[in-house]
Amino acid sequence: MAELHLVSWNVNGIRAIIKKDFLKDIKEMDPDILCLQETKAQPEDARTALELLPQYKSYLNSSKARKGYSGTAILTKEEPLEVTYDLGIEEYDQEGRVITAEFDKFFLVTVYTPNSGEGMKRLDFRAEWDKVFREHLEALNEKKPVIVCGDLNVAHTELDIARAKANYNKTSGYTQTEIDGMDNLINAGFIDTFRHFHPEEIKYSWWNYKFKARERNVGWRIDYFLVSKELGPALQSAHIYNDRFGSDHCPVGIKLSNG
Repeated sequence: MAELHLVSWNVNGIRAIIKKDFLKDIKEMDPDILCLQETKAQPEDARTALELLPQYKSYLNSSKARKGYSGTAILTKEEPLEVTYDLGIEEYDQEGRVITAEFDKFFLVTVYTPNSGEGMKRLDFRAEWDKVFREHLEALNEKKPVIVCGDLNVAHTELDIARAKANYNKTSGYTQTEIDGMDNLINAGFIDTFRHFHPEEIKYSWWNYKFKARERNVGWRIDYFLVSKELGPALQSAHIYNDRFGSDHCPVGIKLSNG
């Protein structure tokens, strides 16, 4: 039975990471589909960088509001049936945060969820975003199963953050409002694939560049693959590739049977 390997990576700037071991990492991981967040490039710049991966067809969404900010991409060996961008609501569609690709057996959505910001100034915006984004996934899921991946900018439980008590309701990404947003996704019928296979394992996907946090493994798990329950039987494995560098995030991935 054929296996489908999907990888998601917040690259914190595609032009920056391409100068590191990114091409080697992708060659070694060899995903069938690669999703990127925080490309931080306009379409022409991102396309030029991604021409170095000619085995993939690339689909890009860049920020319209601020150049060199946010941005997402889907690179795939198999051409999708259709690709759409954003959520169809102007307020949420300015920063290039969502791409939806339809394949034969599933929809794939990659997302760079808005951070609630310093002092949680954008927490209300974030809470509304979570609701609108969940509704987008639920609408897709009525047609066929959904795989959603990306930087969801939330540590879901105490297992997903090195210093839970110190950060709870004090730091963006670990407030009850954001945790509730993730709970609502899970309750809508989505499986957190890493927790499905590793219910108690402590492994992080993001470390603050300051304070040598990665060397000390003081991190957060904020990068996810979630899948519709219907895809549960096809799940083979879920991974956090924390041996890959080049960004303040490491890649995450899943393998699905594709029979």
